[in-house]
Amino acid sequence: MLADAADSITMDRFRARDLDVSLKADHTVVSDADKAVEEAVRRILSTARPRDAFHGEEMGDSGWGPRRWVVDPIDGTANYVRGVPVWATLIALMVDNVPVVSVVSAPALTRRWWAHVGGGAFTGKSLLNGKPITVSSVQWISDAFLSYSSLDGWVQSGRGRQFGDLLRSAKRTRAFGDFWSYMMVAEGAVDIACEPDLALHDMAALVPIVTEAGGKFTSIDGDQTLDGPGALVTNSLLHGEVLDMLCVDDDTEDSLVIPRRAI
Repeated sequence: MLADAADSITMDRFRARDLDVSLKADHTVVSDADKAVEEAVRRILSTARPRDAFHGEEMGDSGWGPRRWVVDPIDGTANYVRGVPVWATLIALMVDNVPVVSVVSAPALTRRWWAHVGGGAFTGKSLLNGKPITVSSVQWISDAFLSYSSLDGWVQSGRGRQFGDLLRSAKRTRAFGDFWSYMMVAEGAVDIACEPDLALHDMAALVPIVTEAGGKFTSIDGDQTLDGPGALVTNSLLHGEVLDMLCVDDDTEDSLVIPRRAI
C-alpha cells in the first residue's frame, strides 16, 4: 500500500513541466514530489499505525517508541528532476533500531525489491510475482564488479587514495549510484557497493534486502551500525578484504588517482 501510493505520486510528477524544485540547506535538491510522497506515507501510517514513530528525509521525526518507519521519498532526487529514471522510494520498518522489513520501489525502472528478516529477499513488480534474489559468489576483488556514486565524497572523507586503490583493484567499476548499486549487489549483478557519507533514510531500507539476499552491510569502518560513516555492502565473501583496503593510514597523504578503467 505504501509503495503503491508513493509510485502513483512520483510517476505522475516525473518529467512534469511544472515540477517545483528548490535547494535545501545542505544544497541538495528537493521537489514537490518528494514532499508529497512523504506527506502521503505519513498520512497512511497515522491511520494504519498511529502508535508508530516516523523518520522522513524531508520532515524529520515524529512519535516515539520501539517501532519506527524510515522513509526516503525519492532516493536520487537529482536524477528525478533531470528526467533520469534511476530513482526510488525507500521504506523501512525498524524495531528497536533494527530494520526488519523494507521495500525499495523504482517505478520508472518497473522494478521493486523487498525483504523481511528471516523471510528472504525478492524482486518483481508485485508481491504475487516476486523472484528470490541472492548475492554473487565472487571471491576476489580482482574478479569483482564495484559500483559507487561519486568520487568527490571519497576525497572529502579523507579516503580518496584508499578508494582509488580499490577502484584500481576491481575487475570492473561503474557509478550506478544511490539505491541501485545496493540492489544489484543483492541480485548478484554487482559484488561491491559503497559510499562514504549516508543518512539513516538512505540506508535503513537497504539492510533487510541486502542481508536476506546473503550480503553484508556495515559502515566503511566495518561497524554494524546505521550511524556511519557511510556504508559498505558486499556479497559477504569480499567484505574483509574491502574493509582492509578502505582503512585509513594516518601516515599516508591522501590523494585520488583515477584509474583509466573507472572513467
